[in-house]
Amino acid sequence: MTTLLEATGISRAFGGVQALNLCSLEVQKGSITGLIGPNGSGKTTLFNVMTGYVRPDQGSVFLGGTDITNERPDKVFALGIGRTFQLTRIFGRITVLENMLVATQREESWLRGLTRSMSSTSEVTSAMEWLDFVGIARLANLQAGALSFGQRKLLELAYVLVANPDVILLDEPAGGINLTLVNEIASKIRTLNKSGKTFLIVEHNMEFVMGLCDAVTVMHQGADLVTGTPSEVRANPLVLDAYLGGGEDDEEIEPEVSHG
Repeated sequence: MTTLLEATGISRAFGGVQALNLCSLEVQKGSITGLIGPNGSGKTTLFNVMTGYVRPDQGSVFLGGTDITNERPDKVFALGIGRTFQLTRIFGRITVLENMLVATQREESWLRGLTRSMSSTSEVTSAMEWLDFVGIARLANLQAGALSFGQRKLLELAYVLVANPDVILLDEPAGGINLTLVNEIASKIRTLNKSGKTFLIVEHNMEFVMGLCDAVTVMHQGADLVTGTPSEVRANPLVLDAYLGGGEDDEEIEPEVSHG
């Protein structure tokens, strides 16, 4: 396999807290890679560094061999990295379809992209196809702010997919939703992966990760601890020790970031 996305030697501190400490990660093209670890291990901070929301104190991020360290979030999105968030970030005051049309123009400002794409039959068709894929096409003309949390999760996934990124980063896709929807999202990810899409997934639901991923990296205290297949990770005593050690919530040591 070819390495598509790579973080090498990433360090980042917030005040006196070392959120990342020489952390490295590789995502192979065409894979579903999981990123797990106890609360406070630095998973979301690493996601934020890789997508431009947080600048590292040290280390580099590469996409397809190109150094994208410190690029702005909108530039990272344009280069081909799409992501979702733990708490969904959508444009609540416009419709579901309009949210999708914003994403179709990933290399333009959102307003210019929306204005231009509204008149494009092909972009509207593509947006509706992805909404249908995730099962919410019937809600296309509804104001996005009126969606349930689960529906917002599906919209955010469709929003990322319509931009056709090279790699998709999902931050807790199974968090806060019912088991039926968890299984539905897992099925969608498998289908997309079979068509060639590459995924990196942060998730606390171990059954979800272990049943879905080709490779799993475990983080602990800001560093990569173990990388292997799900069965190898399950059997590694270092992983059990890391989880029993616990930690503080990632969000307590990370700044607010905006949706780019």
